[in-house]
Amino acid sequence: MRALNGIRLEIRRSEILGILGESGCGKSTLAHAILGLLPAHARIVAGEVLWHGRDLLRFPESELRTIRGREISWVSQQPALSLNPVMCVGNQVGEVLRAHVPSTSTERRERVCELLREVGFEQPTTIYDAYPHQLSGGQRQRVVIAQSVACRPALLIADEPTSKLDGLLRSEIVGLLSKLRERHGTAIAIITHDPTLCATFADRVALMYAGRIVELGNSAEVFARPLHPYTRALVALARSSMVAGPSTREHFPRIEGESPDPTAVSIGCSFEPRCAERMEVCALRCPEDVAPEPSRFVNCFKYGE
Repeated sequence: MRALNGIRLEIRRSEILGILGESGCGKSTLAHAILGLLPAHARIVAGEVLWHGRDLLRFPESELRTIRGREISWVSQQPALSLNPVMCVGNQVGEVLRAHVPSTSTERRERVCELLREVGFEQPTTIYDAYPHQLSGGQRQRVVIAQSVACRPALLIADEPTSKLDGLLRSEIVGLLSKLRERHGTAIAIITHDPTLCATFADRVALMYAGRIVELGNSAEVFARPLHPYTRALVALARSSMVAGPSTREHFPRIEGESPDPTAVSIGCSFEPRCAERMEVCALRCPEDVAPEPSRFVNCFKYGE
């Protein structure tokens, strides 16, 4: 099974990049590949992951450990599972500092309390001594973010950081990530299936479908004038969800069909069976990336061969 295929992507310093797509399209696999955290049965057969000009795929595991947490960090979509249930959360945040920053236990405790205050806790010492089961979902997510930014990483990869939170908490977490970017110049890659999050939060957005990036560009431009048929369908869904009230019986637009079986081999465009604008060539071969506009590319025959 080919989970990712022909990914071409860059993340710029201090930018927020949204990686958007439905479940199973390869978003989290892409993040795991960048961090060298793919499962044992997975293989990268070609390509490179360049970090400051060096290919992370060629790093030994010992060197990757020095980069994870210190230079590139990760926010899990399941904070309840990523936190150790038998350790107080302060010690778990402190473990990151202990691994990367020489310090005494007193210095680490002070630094952890600063981090907990930075992510919005008014009583950081109380939170420090709490266990994960004593915290709400939003509080656990804040702890995970504090853990992820402890060493001021240059890149933060956030995997569905707001997916299980209510509207108010979602806004708070998004605001927190924005402040971290402003204060420390951190680049953020946010993985999500929510188009509205990318539209309001990200500087650029990459649309993923069946292991490929099918469109990439400035968020405002992509959501104002989506080019790829898949992007247009997602934007239509997002607009309908924003204007429809809770009591409406309006039928939302939908993308007909199902996502392709990742174990099946296809010679054409992976979106072709579901595309209302498909052409004969779409079933015969896979389209190449084309740039119909500066700083924007799309993977579709409508814009070039």
